Amino acid sequence: MSVAEAPNSKRNPNRTGEEFGRLVEPFRRELKLHCYRMLGSVHEAEDAVQETFLRAWRAVDRFEGRGSFRAWLYQIATNVCLNTLAARKNAPRLLPNEWLPAAGAAMPDGTPVTDVSWLEPYPDSFLESIDESANPEGRYLSREAVQLAFVAAIQGLPPRQRAALLLCDVLDWSANEAATLLGGTTASINSILQRARETLSRRYPDGRPAASHSPNPNEQELLDRYLGAWERLDVDGLVALLKEDATYTMPPLAQWYAGRTAIGNFFKWAWRSYDSFRLIRTAANNQPAFAAYSRASTDAPWTAHSLQVLTVENDTVSALTLFAKPLAQSLFPFFDLPHLIPLTDDFTEPA
Repeated sequence: MSVAEAPNSKRNPNRTGEEFGRLVEPFRRELKLHCYRMLGSVHEAEDAVQETFLRAWRAVDRFEGRGSFRAWLYQIATNVCLNTLAARKNAPRLLPNEWLPAAGAAMPDGTPVTDVSWLEPYPDSFLESIDESANPEGRYLSREAVQLAFVAAIQGLPPRQRAALLLCDVLDWSANEAATLLGGTTASINSILQRARETLSRRYPDGRPAASHSPNPNEQELLDRYLGAWERLDVDGLVALLKEDATYTMPPLAQWYAGRTAIGNFFKWAWRSYDSFRLIRTAANNQPAFAAYSRASTDAPWTAHSLQVLTVENDTVSALTLFAKPLAQSLFPFFDLPHLIPLTDDFTEPA
């Protein structure tokens, strides 16, 4: 959108809500993604975008067209996120393996941890129509910067460092542009940006996450075998798909497991409580994902069990993040998935 198309009270004194909506709607998906990266929550990202549009509507008459309308919206959205982070009681959002040591041989008692803000997955359907070529010189490509591990890593950064990193290294803004948005000098932005990069370098020695890609035939076979192992309750078959040092986390439960042996022991213990599973393919954070439904007996309906995000490396599963009950139930609607599949089994999987 050109500056000439941006709303201005002098040019458009009879502005209506419908006209304003046409101006801001093209930016909704990319702003939601930016807010998700800032906040680590698809729920909070939805709320932040709504608040951004409300603030923009109230202030649009003061937008003087001296800069990009898109940048102005990002300024509002970033400030909304910073305010949200400042007000949040439980910060930052975490995955269990960033909070506690691995559980070893101890089995969980099934009690969800409610006093921790857990990281949430992001549906790939929300990434559709976002132009990933808009920042070809960015330090991180858009598809890398939405991976679950990357989003988890940046949640540990102080909010201003997180904002500067996203603006400069993901969106490819200059330090001067980021300083205008965040306040402060270009030198101060470069300083906090350097600290953010140094922190991330501990997680990513090569400077960036491994690039995600579309499943190749070997990876597709791996995912087919993964689905089959769950639906057959085949622990050995599941363990065979794991990298030797794989990790398994299951927020909102705090316990997590490292290594094939520990993960296998967990599933031998956990799967005894279920009659069967049904898995529905989906995608989250530019990674393969499944929605799992369980039932306690063959005459019971399938009920939402978990949303599972897989990290695949060299045709093995290196990390399995299973978003379990009750967190899973709040996530299924974002993936256009029902909470229950009736015995008639007439559910059509999302395209």
